[in-house]
Amino acid sequence: MKFFLINTRPLQPLDVVEKNTPAHRAYLRTQYEAGIMLLSGPRVPRTGGVLIAQADDITAIEKMVAADPFNTTGTMQYEIVEFAPTLWAEQLKPIFE
Repeated sequence: MKFFLINTRPLQPLDVVEKNTPAHRAYLRTQYEAGIMLLSGPRVPRTGGVLIAQADDITAIEKMVAADPFNTTGTMQYEIVEFAPTLWAEQLKPIFE
């Protein structure tokens, strides 16, 4: 399994982001259920968002991002960063080992 940090940056004003947030979160719930998403949320202050995901390869993440309502509506820009965890908190052992 590979791990990915996904940074988002708004391409639209905050009111457009907020209008599209319910559809985005509903979509992410399907990705949690599929076992891809591990963690997600807005940056503070709200200048975008951060997602942590897992998949066998980056293609799965690219497909996930392509179908996200924030992407399909042109609301957010995405940056996908693959990373290789080497250390983690004890409670995350089941994910990384």
